[in-house]
Amino acid sequence: MTNSALIVGAGRGLSAAFARRLSDNGYKIALAARNIDKLSSITSDCNAICKACDCSDPQSISELYEWTDTELGDLSLVLFNASGRLRGAIETLKSDEVKKAILTSCYGGFMVGQEAAKRMLGLGRGAIFFTGASASLKGYPKSSPFAISKFGLRGLAQSLARELAPKNIHVAHFVIDGGISTGDADPRNINGKKDALLEPDAIADTYFQVLQQHRSAWSWEVEVRPWCENF
Repeated sequence: MTNSALIVGAGRGLSAAFARRLSDNGYKIALAARNIDKLSSITSDCNAICKACDCSDPQSISELYEWTDTELGDLSLVLFNASGRLRGAIETLKSDEVKKAILTSCYGGFMVGQEAAKRMLGLGRGAIFFTGASASLKGYPKSSPFAISKFGLRGLAQSLARELAPKNIHVAHFVIDGGISTGDADPRNINGKKDALLEPDAIADTYFQVLQQHRSAWSWEVEVRPWCENF
């Protein structure tokens, strides 16, 4: 049996690293993003297929799954990695922009998870992963829309894990508690410390390790952070 994975909210960092890890282990890969032009290199690396998708739009999510049903068939894994980040002081935030960010980052996670669950319940197996952030656990100044979204996504994952694990569907939430490196020249390295940022390949290894867990010892949440971060 060939395993198939759908990564929603795909980009050139973590999603690309995880897609390569899955591809190296025989998975067929589908990538979804608002802008799929940025995915050309990873598509080539993994022999992946791509589809444009707006995670704030139920019709777009529905069309995405209809497409994967045809192009990939049964899905072994779905990763929700989309995020609508919006920053600003509370008195300056525009309500329509906040709504769009929450719909993308949180409601989009619900819709992606729901469609995955419908299919996996019929199969009696599968895995649904959600990518969180530091904001899943603590709100930061001028970042209230992101905190709302990530707190909500964590609650969704926790609820689905309790609901679906007894039905042989592994739901896991990953708290990425730190910045993800974009390469050796990334200007965010802290005081020149090596490994001050999370390496995408290292995070992808953690995701894959959780994917391989035996169901007698599933994790529902894993936190990863740089060794030099101040807690």
